[in-house]
Formats: sequence, C-alpha cells, structure tokens
Amino acid sequence: MAVRIRLSRGGSKKRPFYRIVAADQRAPRDGRFIERLGSYNPMLPQDHAERLVVDAEKVKAWIAKGAQPTDRLQKLFANIGLCAAPAVKEQPKKSAPKAKAVERMKEKEEKAKAAAEAAAAEASAE
Repeated sequence: MAVRIRLSRGGSKKRPFYRIVAADQRAPRDGRFIERLGSYNPMLPQDHAERLVVDAEKVKAWIAKGAQPTDRLQKLFANIGLCAAPAVKEQPKKSAPKAKAVERMKEKEEKAKAAAEAAAAEASAE
C-alpha cells in the first residue's frame, strides 16, 4: 500500500479549506484516509499563524515510514523545514519558442538597438 501525504478539500464553493491527511494513494481525494496531520487555509494571509497548522511529529513519522508528500505539500513543508524543497524542473522543449518566433525576437531586439543608437547619435550631435 503506497501512502501519500496530501490535501483533502473541504469548505464551500470558492472558499477552500484543506485537511492534510495521510491516505492510500488509490483512495479518492476527499474520501477515506488513514490519519489527519493538520490543516491548510489558503484564504488567510501568508504570515498568519493559522494558515498552515501541522503536527510536525506525525508528518516526520509518516515520511520515515515511506509516505510521499505531494508537490504542493512538499513546498509548504520545505518552508517550515520538515523536508527538502522539490527540484524545479526546466521548461520543456515542447513549449519553448519555435525557430520563427526566436528569429522575430532577434529582429525586434536589433531594431530596438538601432533606434537607441540613432537616438544617442542624434543627442550627441546636438
């Protein structure tokens, strides 16, 4: 059984409130869970004490047993020092600009440089 530490959504429409739970990864998001580990309220300001409430001992115990936190929780836990921050992935080649777009950007930069040089030459001539 693979255990994940993840967010279980509660709250009303457009007012989310999440419970941090340890659950079997096959269980539904808001369904059965093994243990409640804390809560997360994204509606509160970032510096508010009640925004992220976590039982650090339980989280450390579950991580020691092999439970994997989700990416979002790994970021939140890294902020409070419970685990290492997730690695930032490079931008995939698929979404990078294509050859023609790169060519257009270079042309635009060259035109901007030429205009700046012309303005500087004009200003120094006067």
